[in-house]
Amino acid sequence: MTDSRKCHWFILMYDSLLNVVKITTSCFLLQSIAVVCYNMRMKKKLAIDAMGGDFAPKSVVEGCLLAQAKYTDIEFILFGDEAQIKPLLTDTSRMTIVHTTEKIDSGESDPVKAIRSKRKSSLVMAANAVKNGEADALISAGNTGALLASGIFIVGRIKQVDRPGLMSTLPTMDGKGFDMLDLGANAENTARHLQHFGVLGSFYAQNVRGIEKPRVGLLNNGSEASKGAPLQKEAYELLAADDTIHFIGNVEARDLMAGVADVVVTDGFTGNAVLKSIEGTASSLMTLLKASITNGGMLSKIGALFMKKSLYQLKDTLDYEKAGGAVLFGLKAPVIKSHGSSKADAIFATIKQTHKMLETDVVGKLVQHYQEDK
Repeated sequence: MTDSRKCHWFILMYDSLLNVVKITTSCFLLQSIAVVCYNMRMKKKLAIDAMGGDFAPKSVVEGCLLAQAKYTDIEFILFGDEAQIKPLLTDTSRMTIVHTTEKIDSGESDPVKAIRSKRKSSLVMAANAVKNGEADALISAGNTGALLASGIFIVGRIKQVDRPGLMSTLPTMDGKGFDMLDLGANAENTARHLQHFGVLGSFYAQNVRGIEKPRVGLLNNGSEASKGAPLQKEAYELLAADDTIHFIGNVEARDLMAGVADVVVTDGFTGNAVLKSIEGTASSLMTLLKASITNGGMLSKIGALFMKKSLYQLKDTLDYEKAGGAVLFGLKAPVIKSHGSSKADAIFATIKQTHKMLETDVVGKLVQHYQEDK
């Protein structure tokens, strides 16, 4: 091969290799850009009312730190007194503090007046962050009435939902739980509201809890279709005629923890009373069990030692806080109420629940459902 032909061959090879490098570099850059865009799109921003709750801000911040270690796709926006929050943050990555100068106390008698007069409070500013698209969801362990008012008047309800319902997942003996609403967002309801609650609860159970065909029951004073006051009778007819849900009829309060239904609908007054009864019964049961073991002598203590694992499993089964908070469902974004006495673990469970709601896009799917149902 002559020198000129060798030179020509070398130039061709060089050009080919250069093109390969360019293509590879371009692909790598495009892939990197795609990954960055994907991560940006998948980031979930939570507006946290850091001053809400009996043990705030300590328990709220500790719960956020637990969630921060588990979920790398969450960014936390903590609304509250920076001087109190900052010393509690052992890791500031993906943590932003928005300083607020006001707080809505748990004893506020007029929640609507409170959110209007205390516009610089941690709760109101967190709600506005969700409304303005700066955050994807709102979490608070503070004043329930103020949170409900903030959700409805600031975040806003889905147009087709007349009354958003306060819903929580409550414990059952098999550990699967059931969703019940309304738990007190509305003291008085119409039969149409109860029908909407059936749709909302079924949608949540299907998309967030992964139940393929949720069983929807109407809480009543008997299982027969003829039972109940005029409200329950009319609601029964509306629920039975709704082919978008799997309505199984009336259910009684005594059967709730036996797992008779996946979703239970009722008016807000009754729902709140049942919720408090379940919470009180579970707490009293564990107190009585502990007292029996403590006062039962050496044999009881030895027996409890052998049953230690089973007793802890029972405690976990009856612990309603492990399921997360109460969702004000039917709004334009997730708004979740954690229990006022929540410790770090309960706050973490609420964040876990919120993460699942955002991951499954249950609110977006609900909006689409109502649009298709027009």
